[in-house]
Amino acid sequence: MQRDFADFWNLMWEAALGVCAAFALLNAFAPAQDLPWKPLDLSHPIGQATAAKVDDFELTRVSAPEEVAAVTDACIQILRDAGVTVERAPDRDDGGFCVVRGAVRITGGDITPLAPGGLVMQCPLAVRYVIWDRQVLRPAAQEILGSKVARVDNYGSYACRRIYNSDKPQDRPSEHARANALDVAGVTLEDGRTVSVANDWTGQGQAGEPGARFLHRLKDGGCRVFSTVLTPDYNEAHKDHLHLDGAPRGLCG
Repeated sequence: MQRDFADFWNLMWEAALGVCAAFALLNAFAPAQDLPWKPLDLSHPIGQATAAKVDDFELTRVSAPEEVAAVTDACIQILRDAGVTVERAPDRDDGGFCVVRGAVRITGGDITPLAPGGLVMQCPLAVRYVIWDRQVLRPAAQEILGSKVARVDNYGSYACRRIYNSDKPQDRPSEHARANALDVAGVTLEDGRTVSVANDWTGQGQAGEPGARFLHRLKDGGCRVFSTVLTPDYNEAHKDHLHLDGAPRGLCG
């Protein structure tokens, strides 16, 4: 009996050592973007743990003011460490579900400008935009269209409304009502060309097949960064833009 007990503990000890060795190897050699315990770095490619790391900066409607301040400050620091110039935006309460807390405004730095600029966005949404810009938008523009991106044309972020501008109380609030969504209308390139969702999604517009392939690449890459991506293929309400948001639920339409 004593020998069986000793053998059991020897086996457990060897197993524990094996687990520790495996963890050490994983920690040393696996890409940081695939390891949830490694800090988020916006210069890294999109990995298995990237979305979860961004989710760490999400706030709930009942988050205490102290939590809002601490989490938002940490999120802002991630953006600044990545070379993005950003400032905290004032909290906003337009009544009902239209409440914005812990939002930021990107003002410059290593980021493709939004046009119009000065948008107020939840800080995690701003982080998602930076990742999408660096890891999806810029590479796709160079690879498919052979040009750098001058700006991202958009229809804004904050809007106090329900989904589809509905006035029905049973319809849920839009993520725009908390500045947690961005509507991308198209992209203007440095060589002067424009690619718009309204005209080029199907490949029948001036940008042709490459323009459509580019926009679909933006959608596919966006689904790896944003929790929700809606396109003209989803419904008529999105016929002229890509809706990108950071809602708790996920949908890539």
